[in-house]
Amino acid sequence: MGNKTALLTLDTLELRARLASGAVSALEVTEACLDRIAARNEAVQAWAWIDPEFARDQARRLDTHRKAGRPLGALHGLPVGVKDVIDTAKLPTENGCALDAGRVPLQDAFVVERLKQAGAVILGKTVTTELAFMQSGKTRNPHNPEHTPGGSSSGSAAAVADLQVPFAIGTQTGGSVIRPASYCGVTGFKPSFGAIPRRGVLMQSPSLDTVGVFARSPLDAALLAEALFGYDPQDSATSPAPLPHLLDVARTDPPVKPLFALIKPPGWADADPQLHAAFAELAEALGDQVFEAELPAAFDQAAALREQINFAEMARCYYRYSRDGMDQLGPRTREAMDKGANILARDYLAALDWRAVFGAAMDEVFERCDAILCPAATGPAPLGLEFTGNAIFNGLWTMLGTPAITIPAFTAENGLPMGLQLVGPCGQDARLLRNAHWFTRWLDDARG
Repeated sequence: MGNKTALLTLDTLELRARLASGAVSALEVTEACLDRIAARNEAVQAWAWIDPEFARDQARRLDTHRKAGRPLGALHGLPVGVKDVIDTAKLPTENGCALDAGRVPLQDAFVVERLKQAGAVILGKTVTTELAFMQSGKTRNPHNPEHTPGGSSSGSAAAVADLQVPFAIGTQTGGSVIRPASYCGVTGFKPSFGAIPRRGVLMQSPSLDTVGVFARSPLDAALLAEALFGYDPQDSATSPAPLPHLLDVARTDPPVKPLFALIKPPGWADADPQLHAAFAELAEALGDQVFEAELPAAFDQAAALREQINFAEMARCYYRYSRDGMDQLGPRTREAMDKGANILARDYLAALDWRAVFGAAMDEVFERCDAILCPAATGPAPLGLEFTGNAIFNGLWTMLGTPAITIPAFTAENGLPMGLQLVGPCGQDARLLRNAHWFTRWLDDARG
């Protein structure tokens, strides 16, 4: 058991190298994950569906593939958790919703196809909140089960944080990757809008929905995300373009030390005082590598505008749920769908127009810095399991489609993690990952 546990604490890139060389087998790594899940599942409850023998069978086939001397994929033998709003052929995908109980898709989502092509082991389906919204699921924060893990990608964040799987896939429409990553103390990466195709992913808001990843470091996030980036003619948000070399760029040193723009976004005044203190200390430690940038007053309405887009599109995309069994949905989901159904077309279209206005203002900030530095959440994970937390610090970046990444930088007085967030310009995902990797090394050095 000790050797298996040691596998789970290895840097994922080191683990990948050992898998490729045959120093460790895919089956050994999968067994280590399964043992950890068996020991911790009752406490954390990160999985919506898992079949140990199915996972073992994939691992055995991958080991046979390697022993035959055949080419290995970028994720060969690495187990991955998949959020239960992402279709997996012949495996349950129930969207955290009673109305979808027993649903088994016939085809894989684009990202699952990519995982299989890259040689990953589909370990299982991770818990999502109901229809990827705010009605809590069963998952608990692995650092303290009395606190929320966040949402909606709760199972993905908690599974990675608890060393049950090296990395996992989630989705974000408001703050569903960045916030749970902050609460659970892992790296969450939300790429630029349209970077990862969404075919086969539950669509809540076509203008906002973004596939993201959870990992233990920016380099690990780059490894997984690179395997998922691409073009799919069935997703109009994507476009044909050369694939970025996320991992190679992330590994390199920036040509000069990065300059960060510290932003205290709308909602800052209501954030936990511990977060205020942590950011003040961080700014002091960074010295001339950070400057404070203020957002125009118009940004105060960004959260409400993003919500209008989200709810209006949610009412449309989830119409079949309201038609077939609205009374079986949770109160938070019903309330959002009711609000969305009553949003006027003029207000919805006007909210979409505001993205260009906000984007132009942010372009001016990005001209002065390498990345924006801001909180990933309003503080540590809230006590209780009914509320998945406040996404006020995340929704703006989702609305603008900019890439963002959580770095677990701080610890609250109660021992729970608090993350910071780096944000980059649209399409500059590799550069953001490089700056995030630089930042994690700087943090390690600063801590001694």
